[in-house]
Amino acid sequence: MFRSPLVLIIVAALVMFISSSLYTVKEMERAVKLQFGEVVDSDIKPGLHFRWPIINSIRKFDARILTLDARPERYLTVEQKPLIVDSYAKWRISNVEGFYTATNGEETRAARLLAQRINTGLRNKFGERTQHEVVSGERDQLMKELTSDLNEIAGKELGVEVVDIRVKRIDLPPEVSGSVYNRMNTEREREAREHRSKGKELAEGIRADADRQKTIIESEAYREAEQIRGDGDAVAAAIYAEAYNQDPEFYAFTRRLQAYKEIFSKQGDVMLLKPDSEFFKYLKQPVSSN
Repeated sequence: MFRSPLVLIIVAALVMFISSSLYTVKEMERAVKLQFGEVVDSDIKPGLHFRWPIINSIRKFDARILTLDARPERYLTVEQKPLIVDSYAKWRISNVEGFYTATNGEETRAARLLAQRINTGLRNKFGERTQHEVVSGERDQLMKELTSDLNEIAGKELGVEVVDIRVKRIDLPPEVSGSVYNRMNTEREREAREHRSKGKELAEGIRADADRQKTIIESEAYREAEQIRGDGDAVAAAIYAEAYNQDPEFYAFTRRLQAYKEIFSKQGDVMLLKPDSEFFKYLKQPVSSN
């Protein structure tokens, strides 16, 4: 009768001991075992593990690649030209014991310390290069060098691995951007004027060549037309001459009738001719044919 409660108490205590002694580490986690605050196991593999309650405590950390999105900073190039740089970094825990020792296992503290080192690295790298090199020419090479340098430093000091560092955006400071944009606008307007001038010059050349070809074509066409017209007139004159030679009197008569038709069809005109004028000889007497 007294044994049943005692057994239950022992079983309950055993269950509590086992539940508090066993713990799991997931694939996406890194963990360290502490004994009274001192690291005794810094390489705990994923799976089910045992610890002594009260004596041992477990700290787990995210083993995935994390993103550090730094706030934009102002840097000077080798020409002492200011630039506003917005960057980010990818990092993860590589040495759990070193990470715990340096940051007490706090990701925010680790991110803050890493951001300071990235800021210093970017400032040094930008200070060694010109504005053109950091904006377009050597940005990729700059990021590779910075990632390599910071990865070594962060590994030793913070126990983290810097996977990659990238620049999202590079801007000019507000007090500088206005003058730079005005200078760029002036340069573009100058280039536009040069292109327009060259275009007008080319257009004038094309137009002059077209006018010259037009004049040549018209002259050749006029020459050919006059030649054809002259040939036609010559053929017509030959035909007229041949017809005139066949019957000169009849030819003269038909020509005079045509003249009568054209003159008398115009009303209101007045002609003063002598009665014995040669013009009306065919109206005075008929023509005798031989």
